[in-house]
Amino acid sequence: MKLATLMVLIVAVVVLIVLGCDKSVGPDYSSGATMDRLPSLTATDLPSAEFPPPSGLETVDFAGQSLTFWPFTGEDFSGSPQDPINLIFLGKADPRDIRAALLSLDGNRPDFPPAPPWNATWDDAIGDVQTGYGEGEGWAGGVIQLACGDFGPIRFHLRLFKVGQWTVGNAHFEMHIPGTADHQVLSWEAAELFVTYDIGRSGLLDPQAPMAYTDPINQEPFRTIPAIIYAEVPDPIKEYIGDPPTTPTGDALILADGIIPIFNLAAQAPRVAEVRVQDFGIEYDIVIPKPFCASTPYDGAQISGPVSLYQTAELTEDGRYSVTFRAEGELTIVPLDLSTGLPTGEPLEAVVKEHHDAWMSDHVASASALLLQNIVPASDPNAGALMKRIRVNSNGPDGFQVLLRCPGDADYVDVTGERVCQVDLTRAVPVDVTTR
Repeated sequence: MKLATLMVLIVAVVVLIVLGCDKSVGPDYSSGATMDRLPSLTATDLPSAEFPPPSGLETVDFAGQSLTFWPFTGEDFSGSPQDPINLIFLGKADPRDIRAALLSLDGNRPDFPPAPPWNATWDDAIGDVQTGYGEGEGWAGGVIQLACGDFGPIRFHLRLFKVGQWTVGNAHFEMHIPGTADHQVLSWEAAELFVTYDIGRSGLLDPQAPMAYTDPINQEPFRTIPAIIYAEVPDPIKEYIGDPPTTPTGDALILADGIIPIFNLAAQAPRVAEVRVQDFGIEYDIVIPKPFCASTPYDGAQISGPVSLYQTAELTEDGRYSVTFRAEGELTIVPLDLSTGLPTGEPLEAVVKEHHDAWMSDHVASASALLLQNIVPASDPNAGALMKRIRVNSNGPDGFQVLLRCPGDADYVDVTGERVCQVDLTRAVPVDVTTR
């Protein structure tokens, strides 16, 4: 990469840091807001089921072994693709060993810019629980997630799914969306090449048959970057991700060639028993479409306030890996008419909580997540409550459920599988009311 390009990328990263800077904050529970009936609901058993395999399974062969898998990740068990699988590992390919290999590396990458995240080191990542699938093993949870680079402004994010003797993964290069705790994927390919580079310098590949590539599997391109977010991406970063073409509405395509590298790992890096902690805050300040209980397409919300994020990841001497994540906060919600940008009601309070728990041993892997969001007071016509939970266990029942209560509902309604459950307060895409 030419020096001039390196310097421009460094400047672009500095700009993103300035634009997306968040102060460390914690939630204030002095107002006495309650979660209504949500605590009692979360204590009930999560309904479980034998979820069928997703459609579109693919088979790859390498080094005398065969894997049939779903070439995507999901947010549940519906078979709706979320991210494309773009990495496959076999051999000494336990996700804990891949983690150990990447965590053992320094940030010295001469072929990349001398700026974060390209010169950063790997760490455990904060990210949503997703699902994967492998024939014979069934549904798998992404217990181990890794990131190269801080939570913001940009980072490489890797999710790993153990499917039998193989591990499949998705890597993506992503941007923190300012004023939220969420990220926007910018590139699949850039992250795939970055991980390939680091696996190569780990020295763990089989010298006789180090790696191979599949035929094109995933569709290309896959997903888009919303125009309002892509407009804030600095030009050097756009160049780095391949200057993707845009749609008539200005959304940028996320490029992918559909070809997946397969890594044959013949050795292992030492697993280091340790505890890693992340503890910081995000200050929300964003306008979004009303994420649930909307009565018209123009229902919106101005969301502001602090959310604290805390995660511990531990690897014990006996090899058991576990991770616990907690996000909690109280947000102010101002109902808006997106066609005018004007308030349509009094400010409300939203109590938000998200908990993840995952662990992996030599025999079992389990991942679960619980999302609670309650807009109060419940008597207000703009109120509402959402609970979403998922459990993926390699040695037990899986489960997924979404409960929703909107104004006028006497109780919570199970809306699992309906489109309304695909968004929530902390993950909706921002909008610009001036363009409405």
